Amino acid sequence: MSRPNVLFLMSDQHRADVAGFAGNSVVRTPHLDELARSGVVFDNAYTPSPICIPGRQSLMAGQFPRTAKCERFGDDLPPFSLTWAKRLSQWGYRSVCAGKLHHLGADQMQGWTERVAPDAEVWPRYIEGLQNDLPAFAAELGTGKWTNQKEIERAGVAYGPYQRFDERATQAACDVIESHFVGAAYDRPRAPQPLLLKVSLVQPHYPYFTDEEKFAYYLNRVPIFEGQTPFSHPKLGQTQAGPIPQVSPRDIRRATAAYYGMTEAADAHFGTVLRSLENVGQNLDDWLIIYTTDHGEMLGQHAIWEKTQFFEGSARVPLIVRWPRRFGARRVRENVNLCDLFPTLCELCDVPIPEKSETVGGAGLDGESLVSLLSGEAKGWRDETVSQFGAGDVMIRRGALKYCFYERFGGAEVLFDLERDPHETQNFLKEPRYEAKIESLRARRRELGFGRPR
Repeated sequence: MSRPNVLFLMSDQHRADVAGFAGNSVVRTPHLDELARSGVVFDNAYTPSPICIPGRQSLMAGQFPRTAKCERFGDDLPPFSLTWAKRLSQWGYRSVCAGKLHHLGADQMQGWTERVAPDAEVWPRYIEGLQNDLPAFAAELGTGKWTNQKEIERAGVAYGPYQRFDERATQAACDVIESHFVGAAYDRPRAPQPLLLKVSLVQPHYPYFTDEEKFAYYLNRVPIFEGQTPFSHPKLGQTQAGPIPQVSPRDIRRATAAYYGMTEAADAHFGTVLRSLENVGQNLDDWLIIYTTDHGEMLGQHAIWEKTQFFEGSARVPLIVRWPRRFGARRVRENVNLCDLFPTLCELCDVPIPEKSETVGGAGLDGESLVSLLSGEAKGWRDETVSQFGAGDVMIRRGALKYCFYERFGGAEVLFDLERDPHETQNFLKEPRYEAKIESLRARRRELGFGRPR
């Protein structure tokens, strides 16, 4: 089989259960739902880090944040590091990114041969001469964002910068499609070259704004997390915007409605890109199409908003892989990680998986190819995934168990059993029946380099 063209669709901060294909009957996501109906849906896919930049860097490098040394917001891969975009480019793909990369280092291409409608920004720490002045510069600049309470209270109807950005990114992607398949310069035939096109949107990332029609539609339909009790834990109990009097049920409903509207808007943009492919004569069944996001959104669950948590709302992500010419439609329950997409893309595109010495830091890939799961052959798959926040907090999910370790909080631990307690309200760490499994998870945590031996 010849190398497929690849369409990589990505949103920002999309909670895994806010999608029609995830069983949500309120949100309108017809285009993603259609991809899911004829594709492979991974019900237990996780981000390597529940915060933007480390999660995205790890996705591109196929390595966990500690391996890639991108553990904190603002960390970046070394310039000219090997990413899956660069790998496919090395093997003949025209690689184009339309929209958000959210890389802040000196290498703004990250292996892509072309960037359109970019979000290019270089962090001051990477600019010669600014490093020494950076602490004072950062203190003067401030955080640049509202409090979480303010974000919720101001949610509603608006046409903001993220809406405009996504429109530009979508149009740029459609222009690339037309130029690649129709508009060869001077009507000269173009040598056949497979296309890797990433369309990366900002929505449904806060601020929570949407248009009037969507807001009105969702306002009295959305389920909301109301009356949430903070989890009893030094980290997980740190609510960013709790119940009354901080935010009212009305505020929560408005923010949730706007978030749902932004999710629908992202779906519509993806639909525009898919129609553009069909308009130039492309059969979508011939394409390898992937959809995911960088992390989720808590939406007030456990009285927490935004991300940075190992709760399901923040760490679990939607993941669809569609290529009907090779794989039938199915749902996969095994635990997987976005780092797994690097070797998966290599295998499906007939590109050699890189040698250990070629990867960032010569450390090798942490991801494993998903091809066996895509084919319905789960035998031998290690049903485990890892996520990291900051330099010392780590989550290991193995089967239905989720073990979380918080080095910054004195090595505090949590064990969830998602079969017994899918909403993550109980810590099973002290139950005797889990003792052996906890010790095994602790050993795995130490193997990953987190925490001291007990």
